[in-house]
Amino acid sequence: MLVKVFGSAVFGVEATTITVEVNSDKGVGYHLVGLPDNAVKESSYRIAAALKNNNYELPVKKFTINLAPADIRKEGSAYDLTIAIGILAATNQIKAEAIHQYVIMGELSLDGSLQPIKGALPIAIKAKEEGFKGFFLPKVNVKEAAIVQGLDVYGVDNVLQVINFFEGKETLEPTVINTREEFNKTLDFPEFDFNDVKGQDSIKRCMEIAASGGHNIILIGPPGSGKTMLAKRLPSILPPMTLKEALETTKIHSVAGKIKDAGLMSQRPFRNPHHSASGASLVGGGSYPQPGEISLAHNGVLFLDELPEFKREVLEVMRQPLEDREVTIARARFTITYPSSFMLVASMNPSPSGYFNDPSAPMTSSQAEMHRYMSKISGPLLDRIDIHIEVTPVPFEKLTDKQKSESSFEIRKRVIAAREIQNNRFEHLTTIHYNAQMNVKQIREYCALDDASLELLKNAMERLNLSARAYDRILKVARTIADLDASEHINSHHIGEAIQYRSLDRDGWLG
Repeated sequence: MLVKVFGSAVFGVEATTITVEVNSDKGVGYHLVGLPDNAVKESSYRIAAALKNNNYELPVKKFTINLAPADIRKEGSAYDLTIAIGILAATNQIKAEAIHQYVIMGELSLDGSLQPIKGALPIAIKAKEEGFKGFFLPKVNVKEAAIVQGLDVYGVDNVLQVINFFEGKETLEPTVINTREEFNKTLDFPEFDFNDVKGQDSIKRCMEIAASGGHNIILIGPPGSGKTMLAKRLPSILPPMTLKEALETTKIHSVAGKIKDAGLMSQRPFRNPHHSASGASLVGGGSYPQPGEISLAHNGVLFLDELPEFKREVLEVMRQPLEDREVTIARARFTITYPSSFMLVASMNPSPSGYFNDPSAPMTSSQAEMHRYMSKISGPLLDRIDIHIEVTPVPFEKLTDKQKSESSFEIRKRVIAAREIQNNRFEHLTTIHYNAQMNVKQIREYCALDDASLELLKNAMERLNLSARAYDRILKVARTIADLDASEHINSHHIGEAIQYRSLDRDGWLG
């Protein structure tokens, strides 16, 4: 008897429906075809034990199981439940009339219980698009899949529940989630708040500008000056995610298997990989490609602490994603694209000792050592970072000050107002939403300077020996500062402030 059951395969952040054709015939054998990997091939052992332990059998027959389309590689153990239900239906152990209306996915333990799967959300989206009635999957994944409206999503703990459902012995209630309500679950009191930061007013101002315009930023300062503390608080002042952004972010984390018993992600992600991270872990890849840290940071913040400690070749692979806001992983048989629109926040010591240019500490690194240390970061990478700011240690008087600093909530209100101005400015453009995304054409259109501002910028570039790459960056940042002031035009004081945020372009840093 031939039975068709439906599963799904995830490539990138999109799912493809897989038809599992199970044919039982006279004879003995178990033939699994359709480009299965080893985990799929091993399913027969898990299925046999799971069925046996739930009073069902893997009959002594000749089974031919085809995973179609056969030219797509099938990976992982999530097809266990699909194949098991197909075998039971093909051997008349359960009724098969309604099976074709459902997508069925899950990894089986030997006792028949179900283990989590990856990519539940894109699978559910595809199932709805193709008109399936429902989706069976492990209970731990049910909240992320139930985000999809118009699809009956059933979270189950054991294969027996699925069997009893098709046999009419058990009624299962689909999980229902109010997507809008789930999306509106935001933290009123963020874990890290700027009101805990003593002093550092100029750095907080810089972080506000970066958040307002979506600018990449690098913090340069000695150990203990607060670089990491400040970076961790940046997400608390970013504008709330839109529903579209939340769905995009949740899909990526779903594919990576990072969502456990949770629904829609309503908080912007903050990723902080260690400096020993490989290129594949940062941008994604592997034999079976998975999203890397830069994609997991999509619509959020990627924090690279101690930037010069990362391998240079690892940092260089970030150049294209920073420019294109997506990363493409090419293999012989396929090409996968992951979105990677994130804010890069980096921190570094100014020298190997950490105390170059610190007036309160002795100089322990020579100019040559400092230059070697700084040159670990390439010019093209720095070219993609709009704001460079020096962080100095907080004096004792500020540390013991009992007065609370301005909260993230107050700063965020100004950031949201500036972003609203940018949304209105770029509403006719589909690929640009905030100032950091402007190309040369938009910079010339929206960052026009009056004579006084132009003269100030010219003098600064000559006297401070600013590099040519600093010019456009200064204009972008100045545009954001003007937006924070609700000013239609960029004035000289906006340019003056923006010039301060190009520390690494000055003579004496990179030589």
